[in-house]
Amino acid sequence: MSIRLPSAQVFFDAADWVTAAAPYLAAASAVALAIWICVALWRARLVRDALADRVTVEVVPTSTFDPSEGEVGRWARQLSRVHHAADGVPERGSAARLRYSAEDGNMRCFLEGPATAAAVLAMPGFAEVEVRAHRAQKDIQPVRFPQQPQGAK
Repeated sequence: MSIRLPSAQVFFDAADWVTAAAPYLAAASAVALAIWICVALWRARLVRDALADRVTVEVVPTSTFDPSEGEVGRWARQLSRVHHAADGVPERGSAARLRYSAEDGNMRCFLEGPATAAAVLAMPGFAEVEVRAHRAQKDIQPVRFPQQPQGAK
């Protein structure tokens, strides 16, 4: 029983094929890179536009609010639908965010998401929670911490 190994001619034929195809492979690589850059820029623009146009609703629980585990699970599934309702926006721009603030000693909870998912955000998730959609995103200001001078402790 003898094993036939491929002759060296197979490797020479492959080298000839690679040499002949090299210019085409280089051109295809350049085209693929250009397409990848265009898609990346398009996705970044979608994210930037979605983050600039967001809707905020206030979530106000009653004093007897005590959700069951099932209610929390249903609300979590409802929040997961925000991404799907965002209509093609990449994940970074279609995320639902919970924001908390304290005003005059009262804690307030806000739910923020893309404007295309405003209907999903405004749906009540719990029996004893009111959703108020009257506050605009511009009402919530980010927290800014003053920078200390260098060398100060």
